[in-house]
Amino acid sequence: MTNSLRERALHVLQTVFGYPAFRGAQAEIVDLVASGQDALVLMPTGGGKSLCYQIPALLRPGCGIVVSPLIALMQDQVDALAELGVRAAFLNSSQDFDEAMRTERALRRGELDLLYIAPERLLTSRCLDMLDDVTIALFAIDEAHCVSQWGHDFRPEYIRLSVLHERYPQVPRIALTATADADTRNEIAERLQLQAAREFVASFDRPNIRYQIVEKDQVRRQLLEFIREEHAGDAGIVYCLSRKKVEDTAEFLNEQGIRALAYHAGMDTATRARHQSRFLREDGVVMVATIAFGMGIDKPDVRFVAHLDLPKSIEGYYQETGRAGRDGLLADAWMAYGLQDVVQQRRMIEESEADIAYKRMQSSRLDAMLGLCETAGCRRVHLLQYFGQSSEPCGNCDTCLSPPFSFDATEDVQKLLSTIYRVGQRFGAVHVLDVLRGVASHRVKQWQHQTLSTFGIGMDRTEAEWRAMLRQTMAQGLVEVDHEQYGALRLTEAARPVLRGETVLMLRRHQKPLRQRRAPAAAGDQAQASLSGDQQALFERLRWWRMEMARVHNVPAYVIFHDATLR
Repeated sequence: MTNSLRERALHVLQTVFGYPAFRGAQAEIVDLVASGQDALVLMPTGGGKSLCYQIPALLRPGCGIVVSPLIALMQDQVDALAELGVRAAFLNSSQDFDEAMRTERALRRGELDLLYIAPERLLTSRCLDMLDDVTIALFAIDEAHCVSQWGHDFRPEYIRLSVLHERYPQVPRIALTATADADTRNEIAERLQLQAAREFVASFDRPNIRYQIVEKDQVRRQLLEFIREEHAGDAGIVYCLSRKKVEDTAEFLNEQGIRALAYHAGMDTATRARHQSRFLREDGVVMVATIAFGMGIDKPDVRFVAHLDLPKSIEGYYQETGRAGRDGLLADAWMAYGLQDVVQQRRMIEESEADIAYKRMQSSRLDAMLGLCETAGCRRVHLLQYFGQSSEPCGNCDTCLSPPFSFDATEDVQKLLSTIYRVGQRFGAVHVLDVLRGVASHRVKQWQHQTLSTFGIGMDRTEAEWRAMLRQTMAQGLVEVDHEQYGALRLTEAARPVLRGETVLMLRRHQKPLRQRRAPAAAGDQAQASLSGDQQALFERLRWWRMEMARVHNVPAYVIFHDATLR
């Protein structure tokens, strides 16, 4: 790339987008794509992926075509670009015929710098024929992990995007995602015919996010305490596995005085769009949602992401938690996790209609997620290791701030496994733990299990302690759930050496969750320093002014200024 083009790229960055300098690999990626070459970019949420295609689109002749899977967010992205003076538009099913025609005419006349298109629209013959008649600066394929059939947001339309290379071989392409392990990266490259593309993998570390995983104990009460004590008045996202749980949790938070909105695929399109718009444009709203919500969310001041159910994979967890703290200020990733989560996720995989290879892959990813939950080491180290990156203990996750105690649980686990065996491997966790703890429940008496040799051999420990140990033995593959037998626990082959005393088993000791104290911000970190009373008052006045300006311009408040800028 010539020095002249590099200077132009920096000039666009500074004068259009208002940033003094490129970060990380941004400059190199912009160089590459603006020069007409292909790139595959993995960059964490908030790392500045969009600039990697927006600036080359402004530098190259023609219009940059951005393939985006999220219709509801295109409007906000286009509005934000319009505020910066960039000629941007979108084409999707939310427009009426006249609006779509105006956009198409603007494209044909060369009046657009960037055009966002949903993959379903892009792949129609009519749209491709239209693109044949215009100058295309580049193709940007956002959320590229959707290409992968193993991806956590599989979109069949994405697989067909290889047509872009076949039909427009001279147009550079850039595929971008925040989350992809090595297998997914390889599949993206293969399916999009990007094998020759330059690959950029930025650090997956988000040092401003504190990771905390607690054991479930009246989970809605735990969530309420977390929000009230650490994030009162903050914007946040709460993820739930089921639509009913989403609605119940949102209703509960509203009853407790916290502004919360629900979002899931079962709601009508207009309500979902209205709730998403409020979340993006108003301050201090908590969105309670299934994973149908969030991909592409550009709201910078989300201060926490909470999970009330176990995510299916580390990729999904990382993608979802990455929606917190995009402005670089301190944020929290909080999760409540329990034995039932393990049972439920295993059942979902078993009952899936997918083939054996897919189920095996999903099981492997769930095992990795369980490993993150049960680790006695630093959460951040474990998370980054999964993506092939190394790190020192962060000193700011729950296991660093309150290190768990590991103990030799071999004898205890032998008691647990023996009890599962003695009840015939035909009963679920509640019954097994009742027998183990010597609880003569009606069902225990019905089956005369109070006569078993293992009845009461675990009465020296609480139910919570045994549940923690059962959860960990399931995570380690010693115990599995037989869903054909109504959730009965059964032993695996891996349990044999434990029962025979041939292996030592170290587990985390159960302890009640402690309130975490955040590590202090680094010295000289102006953006995250506490404000004085007068400064805080001025900050709130500026936020109010920003909200009024956003209303006038009909854009989200963060398009006017980020909180970090106001500080």
